[in-house]
Amino acid sequence: MGYQSVSENSHLLSRIAAGDGHGENSSYFDGWKAYDSNPFHPVSNPGGVIQMGLAENLLCLDLIKEWIKEHPEASICTEEGLNYFDAVANFQDYHGLPSFRQALARFMGKARGGRVSFNSDSIVMSGGGTGAQETLAFCLADPGDAFLVPTPYYPAFDRDFCWRTGVRLLPINCFSSNDFKLTKAALESAYETARKNNIRVKGVLMTNPSNPLGTTMDRDTLKTLLTFVNQKRIHLICDEVFSGSVFNQADFLSVCELLDEEPSYDKSLIHIAYSLSKDLGLPGFRVGVIYSYNDTVVKCARRMSSFGLVSSQTQHLLSHMLNDDDFTSKYLAENKRRLHTRHEEFTSGLEKFGIKCLPSTAGLFIWMDLRQFLMENTENAELKLWRVIIDDVKLNVSPGSSFRCTEPGWFRVCFANMDDATMHVALKRIGDFADKVKDETTQLDDATMHVALKRIGDFADKVKDETTQLQQKKRFNKKLRLSFCRINDGGITQHLMSPHLQSPRSPLVKASH
Repeated sequence: MGYQSVSENSHLLSRIAAGDGHGENSSYFDGWKAYDSNPFHPVSNPGGVIQMGLAENLLCLDLIKEWIKEHPEASICTEEGLNYFDAVANFQDYHGLPSFRQALARFMGKARGGRVSFNSDSIVMSGGGTGAQETLAFCLADPGDAFLVPTPYYPAFDRDFCWRTGVRLLPINCFSSNDFKLTKAALESAYETARKNNIRVKGVLMTNPSNPLGTTMDRDTLKTLLTFVNQKRIHLICDEVFSGSVFNQADFLSVCELLDEEPSYDKSLIHIAYSLSKDLGLPGFRVGVIYSYNDTVVKCARRMSSFGLVSSQTQHLLSHMLNDDDFTSKYLAENKRRLHTRHEEFTSGLEKFGIKCLPSTAGLFIWMDLRQFLMENTENAELKLWRVIIDDVKLNVSPGSSFRCTEPGWFRVCFANMDDATMHVALKRIGDFADKVKDETTQLDDATMHVALKRIGDFADKVKDETTQLQQKKRFNKKLRLSFCRINDGGITQHLMSPHLQSPRSPLVKASH
């Protein structure tokens, strides 16, 4: 018996199952598929696709592995930690291990430079950053409601925040003219557009540091945001998953700092999403965090966390690691140093090929400007260029249009998910591609110039021929000019005769009397 397609059975399924709301068909995920079907390996597949579309941090995993070797008691799967096995293996309280929540609260404060503190009772755990975003959407909005989000924004928000909740994301368009900085005018415009379309806006969703820009939000912009949501009585979700991955700590200002400084802001409207996927480089551990100043949200989110609990074994291991203050301090410092070194090496390599990037000081990626390589200033031209980079250059980079960027030609490129050797291979491929495009452009320019010169020459010859013909016509007309005189008693009168005139008695000439 054969199986019927999903479309044929769509009436038997839910709208979620039969629909395409996951967003997997976007170019952002298509790049991952291209890598999965032909992954680069320096030995077994050196011509494969290099993954530069996944924001993972592999630069400091050696530090974590070394710590685990030195602390076997942290794992219940070792002889040294086996005494904790029964208690940990049977723990299923959705509040989470108290020791882990306390350690996590301290680590979150340290990752933000120690300038803020977090209350472990306000921490809710979830299945990664994806679970944190979805849980917040469920808590703060109903199906059909919307959150405003500055562009460009993380493509998977459409999945994480919207797919199962029915909540919508509406773009706040930002532009390269001011380095994609969020403005009050853009905020008001997006809000008013939604209101005119009878869409209820429940809040603003933003990332700080930004994904994909790698920039941090300044104090004035954060104040503008806080003032805006307070005036409109809507929520603000700050996704701060890269807060511990800022190269220059002075550049990062958490929204928590402003809330401590300005007691006039309504804290119950503010919610923070965090995870250990980026700063610690542990996405497989699926540790997501919701931190809310709203007790009702904390209560509801904690109940919902039953659907995406973090393994108690994972909590146990990480509570030991994050409680080691010497280790976390050294790790955060070394992580920033290695990210800064990799960022500088990668961007300087691009500069040698004449490729610029948006200035950035955070994150695991750069926002690369390839507008010079577009055949035309359109999204279609950007996707054609992206397809060439995927298929021919063998690099999975993410096109700006998948981040809802309104300006074609920008690409997010991840640089922390590979070793140094692979990064140099990637840079060489980019350089070879840039040189090839420039050579082809030069050849095209030369060919275009020759065509243009030929057209100019042809035009000049045509003008010359037409001028000669006109001069000859004038001389011919002059020869045909006839002069004749009236009879002596009438004086002398000249008449210009038409070339075809046969007689002075033509009907066109008045006869003399």
